[in-house]
Amino acid sequence: MGPHPAVAAIRLAVRRVLHDIATGQAAEHGSTAQGSSGHGAVAVAHRTGGPGTAQRHRGPAPATAPLVLVACSGGADSMALASALAFEAPRLGLRAGGVTVDHGLQPGSALRAEEVALRLRELGLAPVESVTVTVGRDGGPEAAARDARYAALDAAAERHGAAAVLLGHTRDDQAETVLLGLARGSGIRSLSGMAAVSGADGRYRRPFLQLDRQTARKACMVQSLPVWDDPHNTDPAYTRSRLRHEGLPALEKALGKGVVEALARTAQLSRDDADALDAWAGQAEASVRDAEGVLECAKLYALPPAVRRRVLRRAAIEAGAPAGSLFARHIEEMDRLITGWRGQGAINLPGKVVAQRQGGRLVIRQG
Repeated sequence: MGPHPAVAAIRLAVRRVLHDIATGQAAEHGSTAQGSSGHGAVAVAHRTGGPGTAQRHRGPAPATAPLVLVACSGGADSMALASALAFEAPRLGLRAGGVTVDHGLQPGSALRAEEVALRLRELGLAPVESVTVTVGRDGGPEAAARDARYAALDAAAERHGAAAVLLGHTRDDQAETVLLGLARGSGIRSLSGMAAVSGADGRYRRPFLQLDRQTARKACMVQSLPVWDDPHNTDPAYTRSRLRHEGLPALEKALGKGVVEALARTAQLSRDDADALDAWAGQAEASVRDAEGVLECAKLYALPPAVRRRVLRRAAIEAGAPAGSLFARHIEEMDRLITGWRGQGAINLPGKVVAQRQGGRLVIRQG
């Protein structure tokens, strides 16, 4: 008799991602494929038979095998992910480890982090570590905690030489992210939600974006995995919490079931469109600059608005404007220097960057 359907679903999702990671590592280290140890063993497994062949490797992965970490808070989503990683990684010739981040925002958080680390070790993950971070205030409490968490995960991945870090975001998280992007009104990229692969060199992987939150929780229950429910997830002081417990239920009541699935589909369609427009803008940018590399207003005006605004955004970031502080209103003000020119003055952008129209050219530089 096979595993419970929820367990089977999370394992399949993780297996697919791990196979992609192992295949990528095999290609990167292809020169060692003729050897009999290290990365070469992974390369041989995948080149001779794909994932089915690799699954016959039931023993522990060698110490030189690629390492995949799971970021685990102790909640149902990340515990389900950790259990699936522990089960699938050895079958694909990979090592599996874990990281839990203590944000220090609640009483007893250090003890809970150690408990999570212990649970990860009990699953057979190694290395496992608990990392304590200091959360700042920039961008609000949720954004500050997220920035601190990703900085810690990046550092852990570098420290251990990890090939990837798995994150437990589900389809429900994706739907919430889309709605938050819609509320900001900052364009199609915000509607594209979270990418399945992101970060430097595709470090972060999100296997559960097509699975709902209940599947992960059910998988934990049938495997008797203890989970911790973060009280911040139900605290109405946090925007995402209000959206989760008030906003989405209200939408489902008004529009019927299927809102979460529809929003997740919207994210993928929006991401495809945004990627295509970004590529178009990248190709168009060189054609709208003069011999000195300065943007020419007439050529910018001829571009479709969606492409032109992307060119302007890229140019502002290249001049030193922080991407996270560059909002739609900034780009719209720059765009009016092209499409609504009435002799207006310079536009002040984040990072002390200034955009100014001068003699038919758009000059963007440090002020």
